[in-house]
Amino acid sequence: MEKTVKALGLMSGTSADGLSVAYCGIKGRSLKVRKFANYAYPAALQARIIAAKDMRAPELSALSFELGRLWAGMVKKFCRDKGVPLKSLDVIGSHGQTVWHAPGKKGHTLQIGDPAFLAEETGVPVVSDFRPADMAAGGEGAPLVPFMDEYLYGGGAPVALQNIGGVGNIAFAGKGIKTFGFDTGPGNSLMDTAVCELSGGKLSYDRNGAWAAAGEPDMEKVRVLLKAPFFRRRPPKSLDRSEYTLAFIRKNFGAMSGRRRSHDLLATLNAFTAASIALAFRDHAPRGTRELIVAGGGALNPVLMDNLAALLLPLGARVRSCAELGLHPLAKEPACFALLAALALRGRMNHCPSATGARSARVLGRVSAPYPRRHI
Repeated sequence: MEKTVKALGLMSGTSADGLSVAYCGIKGRSLKVRKFANYAYPAALQARIIAAKDMRAPELSALSFELGRLWAGMVKKFCRDKGVPLKSLDVIGSHGQTVWHAPGKKGHTLQIGDPAFLAEETGVPVVSDFRPADMAAGGEGAPLVPFMDEYLYGGGAPVALQNIGGVGNIAFAGKGIKTFGFDTGPGNSLMDTAVCELSGGKLSYDRNGAWAAAGEPDMEKVRVLLKAPFFRRRPPKSLDRSEYTLAFIRKNFGAMSGRRRSHDLLATLNAFTAASIALAFRDHAPRGTRELIVAGGGALNPVLMDNLAALLLPLGARVRSCAELGLHPLAKEPACFALLAALALRGRMNHCPSATGARSARVLGRVSAPYPRRHI
């Protein structure tokens, strides 16, 4: 009988707001998240991570080691608090912190947060740096989550699975469907950036969509933004958070001042995010797809979820949070990297070439082996 692999997955997303940790049991085509926690970063660290793309090499190297040490401490705390013995773990999968992602023929990508500290401090093999092998095989290095969607949903009814992190990405899976996926456009990045700027750094996101709920969206502006070339490109396609920054907001919206204007801005950015997802569903959902299951921080924004539901209703699809299926919205991405790591350690294919554009299936990830195995 196949044993249950016990794996930890770590995800620090493009919003750079914290580290999500998921403890998973993986057996066959079954994956169950047994424990989950999110550890927020201090505002100063979040700002440094977001600014990392402009750092010089010494600063970037120092930040990579700093994150590696920080994550090792967070993992040890997680295991203590959740009653997970380190010696029981088979593998840790760490996505790393994306600093730069530029797909294309001569594309390149960089994730930092050195995994050596995780391996050293936990005594557990760590698999990290998943994206380069896909890009070396001609892929975009993203999105990687569609592999998990195919793994879990490939044998059922057609379904769309949307993750709303810093950037949004969608996957389509189901029996008879060749699973595929792509980035849809902004996720939480524009909304988070606007709130941070407007609050003078006191707030990092629009909690419960309160600002958006108090404003009126400019739907003409949304229609203009959706005319950008990215939305006309055919998949596979991917984005970096750097596409949606404060400079993007200033270019398209001008000065941000006054409570009413601030609320209207958030309402418009929220509507833009929802509309970009609905556009992806409308143009690419396989026939018979009647459900969009949402994960990521965006699933915790009720205004965004309501906007999505209103846009997908005329398309004959309902919108649900993955929380309704027993999975915390912030747990899906770290659970994905627990799965990818578990498969990589056994030399098994762990990505979806039809989503990334890679020539064929590969084993993604580099292994940091602990020596000697020890548990602190």
